[in-house]
Amino acid sequence: MATLPKALALPAALLALAACGSGTLGAERPCTAIGSAPGIGLSVRAPDAARVSSASLRVCWDGTCREPALELRPSSTAVPAGCDGDGPDAACGAVSSPDGGKTGFAQVTGLPKAPVRAVLVLRDARGRTVLDRRIDLTPKATFPNGPHCGEGGPQAALTVAGGRMTVR
Repeated sequence: MATLPKALALPAALLALAACGSGTLGAERPCTAIGSAPGIGLSVRAPDAARVSSASLRVCWDGTCREPALELRPSSTAVPAGCDGDGPDAACGAVSSPDGGKTGFAQVTGLPKAPVRAVLVLRDARGRTVLDRRIDLTPKATFPNGPHCGEGGPQAALTVAGGRMTVR
């Protein structure tokens, strides 16, 4: 059996160790540093969104309440832009197109994976209430890198459509 000179032994050992721990060479996928904030997402669909200028959210559990910031932005949908061929190596594209809705995310510090009560108020440009609804929901764990990489912050999502609010 051949032996390595002492000067090459340490670099060879480090290379072998790195290869053993590499997610791309082993059976495991690598985990990134991406995370997911605890909070509640909101989607206001068209045509309801046309009347809405602002939103506020109050989330309560275990005798405490939080009123996180909730900024609405126009939402969009992906529209196919065609492909450069029909073969398996063809490249296809899509463009983002406004869909008439609005979306937002309220980061809620300490949000549990347990039942909470949420009160959502939507207002028009003059500050008049368009929708004022209370709903009980249970945020769920998120896994931004997949279940093998650990849990992110718990989240829930609300949808307003046709004047009604639902949990999705």
